[in-house]
Amino acid sequence: MKLLFAKPVGKCAGVRQRSRHGSRREVRELIVSSALNEWADWPFLGQVGQLTYTCKERGEISQETSYFITSLRAEQALPRELLGLLRGHWGIENRVHWVRDVTFDEDRCQVRSGAAPQVMAALRNTVIGVLRLAGVRNIAAALRSCAWHAERTIDLVARSKPIMQ
Repeated sequence: MKLLFAKPVGKCAGVRQRSRHGSRREVRELIVSSALNEWADWPFLGQVGQLTYTCKERGEISQETSYFITSLRAEQALPRELLGLLRGHWGIENRVHWVRDVTFDEDRCQVRSGAAPQVMAALRNTVIGVLRLAGVRNIAAALRSCAWHAERTIDLVARSKPIMQ
């Protein structure tokens, strides 16, 4: 795929999205192609794409390029729609995995044998899910609140009223 986008064959479509967060400027460029559809022996290949993310913050520029394959054909998803889907994918990373890594400090957990690691991960996911359903946006603050006020935790589990006001 890298070679395909280095010297594009056939028709490629693209979109560029610029955003700003304070002093940080971000540019996402997405290029998609259906040129491999007839060549590849994959029955559900719709498009391949290249996403280039450029970030400029405090004079420092960083750039990251990634490639993807989707079963969505060009008629089913325009480049702008694909870019939205790709950004939504990273929302999961930010809302679940990051919380598990940072708030629960999962990487330093010493539970490593048998089914215990899987059980602990399921418990962490359950806590995150229950708190999100209760409308909590800051998991760390909610965990501190529950630690200090056991009745809020009981109310949350009983689901009689939200824990955060």
